[in-house]
Amino acid sequence: MSFLAFFGVLPSHAIEVGAAAPNITAVDQDGATVTFADTYKKGVTLVYFYPKAGTSGCTKEACSLRDSFPTLRARGLQILGVSEDQQDAQKKFQDQYHLPFTLIADHDGSVAKAFGVPTTMGFAKRQSFLVQDGKIVWADLNASTSKQAADVSAALDKLEKTSAAAAPQPPGDLHVTSQ
Repeated sequence: MSFLAFFGVLPSHAIEVGAAAPNITAVDQDGATVTFADTYKKGVTLVYFYPKAGTSGCTKEACSLRDSFPTLRARGLQILGVSEDQQDAQKKFQDQYHLPFTLIADHDGSVAKAFGVPTTMGFAKRQSFLVQDGKIVWADLNASTSKQAADVSAALDKLEKTSAAAAPQPPGDLHVTSQ
């Protein structure tokens, strides 16, 4: 056993931008099965990892997303919050702070492992990923707490610019002049 593993630090390598997003299934705060691939099909999806429901930093992060949710949702964003908490802790967190998005109870760490998110003694590192068309298109490996929504919004702005630039442009108006 390695020194790090002895202390519950499980190193990993975050999934890279451009890679296929993990197609994993997990349980949400209500006990319902969530198939990530089905969520990805509904639009750009934020999968964000946080250490523990109800703690100060995690609450700031979730409330940042909650407060900006109408704007983010209007842009088509789906949100999946993930921590290694049990289902009942996720439900309590969602209810207490009126979180309008899905929280994943990753009690066995399988979702964190699929995304390559490091964990320490059952706590996932704060990281965020945007998924578009089944691929990771943005990763924040040191996600903010109170600025999470602003960071995600800025990433969405860049995605929209990139998508607009890559889209075929319609031909310009043809003007025919007669002499």
